[in-house]
Amino acid sequence: MSDQVIASAPAENTRLASSEQRAFGSFTSGVAQTFATRLLMLAGLIGSSVIVGRWLGPEGLGALAVVNASVALSLQIGSAGLPSANTYFISRDRNRLARVWANSIVFALIGGSLLAAGIVLLAKMKPGLFGGVPANLLVIAALSIPFQLLSVLGLNVLLAMDRIGQLNLLDSLSPALTLISAIIVLVVMRSGLTTLVSFNAAAATVLGLSLLWVIGRLLSRQKARQAMRPGLSLLKEMLVYGGKFYVSIMAGVVIFRADLLFVNHFRGAAEAGVYAVASQVSFLLMLLPGVIAALLFPRVASEQDPRGEFAVQVTRHASLLMIIMCIAAAAGSFALPLVYGARFADASIQLLILLPGIYLVSIESVLVQHFTGTGLPLAIPIFWLLTVALNVGLNFVLVPAWGARGAALSSTVSYALIFALVAIYFCRKTGRRLTEMFLLSNRELRELMSRMSQLTSQAKAHK
Repeated sequence: MSDQVIASAPAENTRLASSEQRAFGSFTSGVAQTFATRLLMLAGLIGSSVIVGRWLGPEGLGALAVVNASVALSLQIGSAGLPSANTYFISRDRNRLARVWANSIVFALIGGSLLAAGIVLLAKMKPGLFGGVPANLLVIAALSIPFQLLSVLGLNVLLAMDRIGQLNLLDSLSPALTLISAIIVLVVMRSGLTTLVSFNAAAATVLGLSLLWVIGRLLSRQKARQAMRPGLSLLKEMLVYGGKFYVSIMAGVVIFRADLLFVNHFRGAAEAGVYAVASQVSFLLMLLPGVIAALLFPRVASEQDPRGEFAVQVTRHASLLMIIMCIAAAAGSFALPLVYGARFADASIQLLILLPGIYLVSIESVLVQHFTGTGLPLAIPIFWLLTVALNVGLNFVLVPAWGARGAALSSTVSYALIFALVAIYFCRKTGRRLTEMFLLSNRELRELMSRMSQLTSQAKAHK
């Protein structure tokens, strides 16, 4: 999605895009920078998973995936939608920065500690919930939860303040340190999973403290008008908005993450390790629309665009990109056993089952930012609740019989449902046609072809 393509939209769209640029930097360059960073991050995550898979096998990779998924799920459960509320409220009024961040620190330390205690108690009292993963691994990982929650809240603050460079730098440190930990622990030290989880937990703690320092410096430079102290009235407002967002987030976490836990519970760590590879590739494919959605959210919140002009324009371009990426992923899916080993052969089939749903939910993730940025109507969390109910039911039916392939099918059906619900609701509220979300206009296509021709000519000239 180039600057030229965006500029080719109708005059009203161009005016809107120019308006949002006054409060924020270039949307296109921000997406490009963030996407490039996320690709490097994914390279780190994939590299670390390959090392773990090669050194510890599917069982070790599956156990680590369950630990990471459990921590991620607990973070989402305990966040109460506050990370997104940070972005929404700061985007609408940046003078709230100091009070929002003060609330975030208190919330992360208290709420994160309670989450950590909950994980420890479950690991000790209900080990069967984690499919036989050793309790000591979960205890070690849980110790970093308050600092991981602080990191999530802090990154959303940087997003709202349009500090994209700092956001990308700090966000990229996590997978980089994960890869370094895997190399040091498994390759150099020849140690095991317990040491690796300990290194990862320590790295997460350091990152949380780094966010605390970075935003502290940002506050000192911004010379915020409000004193940096928690504000109860503001917190209530944030929790009301965050509560609605929380339902959507939690449902999304269940749909995106819990399938791995279902596979681990019903079919064991080895099959979960294979499914973790297919899931990891699906998350890679959803990376670009996720970046687009993240940068679109504060812009919509700042502008309060009731017609969804900019959101639907961005969705069209995201749709085109996702078609290309999914076709490429289908062709490349059969290389997974070559990378991970013959025991991961079924990951190729699992990914092919996931691909149609990945395309649809990626488009939904961009389009729904129109609603998250304009107050989040109650219909959106209701849609997610319906989808998660379907997803959980399908997993209970399909995973025991079909294993990881059943989990992949459950995900694809769920992704299709949430897309259909959000897209139809968007059309009803904005008066737009469904085709506007998928098909570029003739003018946009001409501009795109012209831009591609220019890039081809420039590439030939450099040779």
